[in-house]
Amino acid sequence: MKHSLHRVGMGNEEFAKEAIDIVSRAEEKGIILRILGALAVYIHSKHCEECLNLYERLERLGAGEILFTDLDLIAYSKQRREVMKFFEKEMMYKPDKMIIALTGGRRLIYYHPNNAFHVDIFFDKLEFSHDVVFGNKPGRGRLELDFPTITLADLVLEKTQIHEINRKDIIDLIILFLGHEVGEASGREVINGKYIASVLSKDWGFWYDATNNLRKVEYFTKKFLESNKMECRQYKTIVGRINRLMSIIEAEPKSKKWLKRAKTGTSKPWYRSVEEISR
Repeated sequence: MKHSLHRVGMGNEEFAKEAIDIVSRAEEKGIILRILGALAVYIHSKHCEECLNLYERLERLGAGEILFTDLDLIAYSKQRREVMKFFEKEMMYKPDKMIIALTGGRRLIYYHPNNAFHVDIFFDKLEFSHDVVFGNKPGRGRLELDFPTITLADLVLEKTQIHEINRKDIIDLIILFLGHEVGEASGREVINGKYIASVLSKDWGFWYDATNNLRKVEYFTKKFLESNKMECRQYKTIVGRINRLMSIIEAEPKSKKWLKRAKTGTSKPWYRSVEEISR
């Protein structure tokens, strides 16, 4: 499910600081929140000046536009009550009661006290075209593996699970691959290709969309090079890292479930239709 497009009512850096402050204040109270999506890519790429410059050159949401539409967070369902209390009592954010009712509390939306942006909170996993799973309780999931965002590997999975990937998500992946090496082990600023390959080796549909999306990223990277929005060196870095990840994915042994589903292929639906929520 995805809501209609809005813009954050503050500058990119101010918004990033605000989001990190929310996650940090929650952490002080023992509440695990992590930043998802485009803002997580931005925060992870701040060490890379050319990545931030490329954001501007590729015009993620249009020339001169704010880069972000909202703040996406994920938490553990075991802490749902604590999360709600934190936003409503501590942060004084206003809940979207209709969304809470529609989703049975599986997803929360809160509005900034000054309506500068809204916060979209998911629990345990992202359920869009394919599932990206994080676990449901502190100490037993993936959220503690990084701070203040989810891991780079989970960010790649979040972006590549989209069946109908769009330009802004492709740009996010381009920035991510420009700023980070691909490896086969954990490391805060290394994309853990082995973990990505492990997830995709169990789900043919997810593998199919993810690998197709990686090739689309490669295709658009070439287009940006040809239109002089990217340097040749940057192009080679991004494509080299995508190919490295694809090699790791290809080498990972596939599960029996994957092999069985692969025989059916695209003759039956392999992804979940994403329902739009307009607000």
